Amino acid sequence: MINRSAKELDNNMEIHLHNCRLKIGETIREIREKRGYNQEQLADIMNVSRTTISKIENGKFNFSIDYLSKFSWFLDFNISILNNRK
Repeated sequence: MINRSAKELDNNMEIHLHNCRLKIGETIREIREKRGYNQEQLADIMNVSRTTISKIENGKFNFSIDYLSKFSWFLDFNISILNNRK
């Protein structure tokens, strides 16, 4: 078994979480664009700021399952597709 320090594990987890946020954000952007919305339009529909949409799409926002559910509702996609990206 590989012996890793707690600091190394924390760092690896942060990298993993960041990569997950990036992949999910990219997918949300692709779906938004496919549906014909710009960031401002989607922000208005979701009652959030355009900056929030931008941060989510760029992996710079630690969003909750509530945000993901809102995106899936307003953009009409099954939330499970967010987990299928490699």
